[in-house]
Amino acid sequence: MGNITAAITGIHAWVPEYRLTNDELSTMMETSDEWITSRTGIKERRILKGEGLGTSDIGANAIKGLLEKMQLNVSEIDAIICATATPDVLFPSTACTIADKIDAKNAFCFDVMAACSGFLYALTTASKFIESGSHKKIIVVGADKMSSIIDYSDRTTCVLFGDGGGAVLLEPNTEGYGIKDALLCSDGAGRDFLKMDAGGSVKPASHATIDAKEHYLYQEGSTVFKHAIKNMADVSAEVLERNKLTGDDIAWLAPHQANKRIIDATAKRMGLSEDKVMLNIDRYGNTTNGTIPLCLWEYENKLQKGDNIILAAFGAGFTWGAIYLKWAY
Repeated sequence: MGNITAAITGIHAWVPEYRLTNDELSTMMETSDEWITSRTGIKERRILKGEGLGTSDIGANAIKGLLEKMQLNVSEIDAIICATATPDVLFPSTACTIADKIDAKNAFCFDVMAACSGFLYALTTASKFIESGSHKKIIVVGADKMSSIIDYSDRTTCVLFGDGGGAVLLEPNTEGYGIKDALLCSDGAGRDFLKMDAGGSVKPASHATIDAKEHYLYQEGSTVFKHAIKNMADVSAEVLERNKLTGDDIAWLAPHQANKRIIDATAKRMGLSEDKVMLNIDRYGNTTNGTIPLCLWEYENKLQKGDNIILAAFGAGFTWGAIYLKWAY
């Protein structure tokens, strides 16, 4: 028997039906399909519509699909960890709300908030419970309803984001598959460049904060782009180097889907050709914590047991990281 590693043994995702296209956005503000596509690679994004629907509904739908697919009873799940930047409410956790919606009574639940890097942070956290031998089946959800914090009069941000998410099942593995390495990083000096100013303990909601549009996402695009394009590429290359891997050894890169140019730069730094890069930003935009599980879900039928895969992300905080895993099925 080998050492215990945490392996992804199942994946499912869910996105809302409504498609907000670039052409529709161009009727709402001064922009165009050509302008958006040339700068971001995005053609459309999904939007969750309906009274009283939130991130927990995205997560619950993803998990329900996963349980059905894996023929698992919800009572078998030991823990649910939800990575999100758009919780239903400040508390209780969205993970607890998801658990209630799927009737999970035996799982302990909590949220992880690391913006667009949150899914990697949550996956790494969950892997430690598996590796310790204390838990056998953990579901990690990455989901966001970004439309809830986007100002649709600001063309610099509203064109980027969409709603959606996915869930993976983690289980113990002793055959050498699963998560082999993770490198997670943060630099709080970047906190002023991608943020939401109001709604927390420093600046609670008030008429003034609402009037000032401080409950919407703010991004200083050029600064974020500069740090993202460097740090996401650097961390991915470092994970390869410290595991004595080259681009030839990697079957797939599953990158955070924020901007096509950032994805291209990361792949180039790793020495990967385009046909090894998971890409769906054109159809979903940036779903924050949902991007990587959505990629894994869409590419699942192309993955082979033993494939070396790199997951990489960059987000507000600043936070960034990369995970090296060997696909387990």
